[in-house]
Amino acid sequence: MPKIVDHERRRAEIVGAFLTVVAREGLAGAGSRAIAAELGVGAGALWHYFDSLDAVVSAACQRVLEEVDTRIAAAAQDRRGLAALDATLREILPVSGQARDEAEVMIGFWGRLAVSRRPGPAATEALARWGDVVRRQLTEAVEDGELRPGVPVAALADVLLSVAIGQQVHAVLAAPATDPEGALTLVEHCLSPWRQLQEATAQGLSRH
Repeated sequence: MPKIVDHERRRAEIVGAFLTVVAREGLAGAGSRAIAAELGVGAGALWHYFDSLDAVVSAACQRVLEEVDTRIAAAAQDRRGLAALDATLREILPVSGQARDEAEVMIGFWGRLAVSRRPGPAATEALARWGDVVRRQLTEAVEDGELRPGVPVAALADVLLSVAIGQQVHAVLAAPATDPEGALTLVEHCLSPWRQLQEATAQGLSRH
């Protein structure tokens, strides 16, 4: 009787092996032979479940995005405004070992996407979701008096996400020199003018 194989489970195991190899050896070391060796199978066995290594990277990217979304929801739960924003960005910025490993996957996916010119709806949709979340949190910060009225919420949200993605690239290309706290400093640099102007106004009013 033929052995029954759970196709989706096997795909998930391949993706898991890919992520394990990336965490240990970096994206450059996560070729088909390394993934197969991690699973204890021949490299040819991978292609019963994926069409190509690009497809493995795409599936890994999808998993990473889902995990980041889950962590954002948990970290920002019961928070609002700048506290929620800080919790959200800390899950996207490469400020932890896990996030730096995820950055390897994400940047590898973007690179392959640029070459293949195939659409990447999962990543595009994730960026749109994160943008909605950050805009809402910035709006809350204005409502709560943490940031002054007139903050260009949409533009500032775009800048913050650009910083986050840019820091992922930096972490992958210059990992030995990357300072995790430096990424948070850049975020604060974007926010501080709006915070400082609000505080300065409040101080000026208090003297009258």
